[in-house]
Amino acid sequence: MRSLKNAAAVTAIAMFAATGSLIATAQPAAARIACNAEGDCWHTDKTYHYDRGVKVVVHPDSWYFHQSWDKDHRYHEHHDDRGYYRNGAWVHF
Repeated sequence: MRSLKNAAAVTAIAMFAATGSLIATAQPAAARIACNAEGDCWHTDKTYHYDRGVKVVVHPDSWYFHQSWDKDHRYHEHHDDRGYYRNGAWVHF
């Protein structure tokens, strides 16, 4: 009976250690909101380097919830490919 308790204790300690190492190595989410000068905004997982003529400002993901979306500021859904919005249309690069 005593060895069964010892085995359970060792197993529990090993599980806590494994969980702690997973938490320590987990990468934080890199979600961002990108907006262009025309008021088009979209969700992105990466920050890209845009051409000089493309004016894009990248905000933290929480920025989205503090905005009032109207005819001058439009939110568009996430695109899987690289690109940006220009005058409401997605431009792939």
